[in-house]
Amino acid sequence: MADGNITKDAMYGAVAPDDFESMLTLDRYNERSTAFDKIISATHDHFWDPRDKKYIDFDEPFDLENVAMMPEEQMPILRLPYVAATLTDPKEKIRFINYMQLWNFSSILHGEQGALNLSASLCHVLYDQGAQEYAANQTREEARHVTAFAKYIKARWGRPTPCGAALKSLLIEIIEAPEVYKKIIGMQMLVEGLAMGAFANGYKHNRDPLARKLFQLVMTDEAFHHKFGKIWADRTVPMLTQSERNIVEDWAAHCCQSLLFNQGSPEQQKVIYGEFGLDPERVIADIVAKRASRDPDRKIRSETNVFRVLIKTLNNAGLITDRTRKFYAAYVDMDELSGEGDRMVGDDIAEDGIRYLQAINFRDRAKDVLVAAE
Repeated sequence: MADGNITKDAMYGAVAPDDFESMLTLDRYNERSTAFDKIISATHDHFWDPRDKKYIDFDEPFDLENVAMMPEEQMPILRLPYVAATLTDPKEKIRFINYMQLWNFSSILHGEQGALNLSASLCHVLYDQGAQEYAANQTREEARHVTAFAKYIKARWGRPTPCGAALKSLLIEIIEAPEVYKKIIGMQMLVEGLAMGAFANGYKHNRDPLARKLFQLVMTDEAFHHKFGKIWADRTVPMLTQSERNIVEDWAAHCCQSLLFNQGSPEQQKVIYGEFGLDPERVIADIVAKRASRDPDRKIRSETNVFRVLIKTLNNAGLITDRTRKFYAAYVDMDELSGEGDRMVGDDIAEDGIRYLQAINFRDRAKDVLVAAE
């Protein structure tokens, strides 16, 4: 088995990426974990095809010129003195909001591509057949997410924006990491957790019905992907030695910080400001001043805030202890978060989406049965 994986359960055991010969071990074919069987079997309940209009129609129009995708109150940057004084034309303000959404959707698209490659990389290293089948299954689902978000961006804007430097660096680091725990924490828990928060927020506030439908459909898949990471945490974290726990916690904090930087760094959005005649340095100066004047005891409380969802994911997995608690407490009330239980934001949205898909898929299966019987 590959070194450095901090494996505490055989079903997460792994070999080196170039060690295919180990996959041919005869005894391996008679050993298969059943821990992922329910997730794998549920695939049929939440199947959808982004190319099939009975699930989602990317030809549905939206007036990008006259309708802002997100309410202004969801865009705090518009309340900065310099930005508010510069973007006074209502049409230009709408264009700014919708361009920011292009940046957000492009980040999601790049993240989904990362999840696709990450899942495929797990297929090469996971030794257990059940875990390997799950990874293959997720690879297929991530592929349809890439297709779906690419189709949405093409329909609304034509072309995505480049991947932010922080997100790009983290995705490369996670995908190329030889250690399974780095892949699972980085992608299955944190990037997927961030995605669930972003999708829930978009589902709640986005004014484009097509975007809301897309978020819900993707969430029906992501809820299961998140469970794969939670199973790993439940079976691994309680068994860690103190030194192993420190390694895992530090990696989680590193990934979390990178994702926070990608979402909240004004430096990465300079190109956006320039598109609208805004001096990036003046925008950044306003942001810095606003952050400096903020009440240091003020915490993020919106349940759909992506940072809050991210931290709750780690807390529920037991990956935040007294050693690292202070870092996360700067953003959220940790006692409040711990008292909320395991249920995650977006679970209800995903469950409604699954019922929607079950109705479509059951109806189609019934038709197939009737045709076969004729």
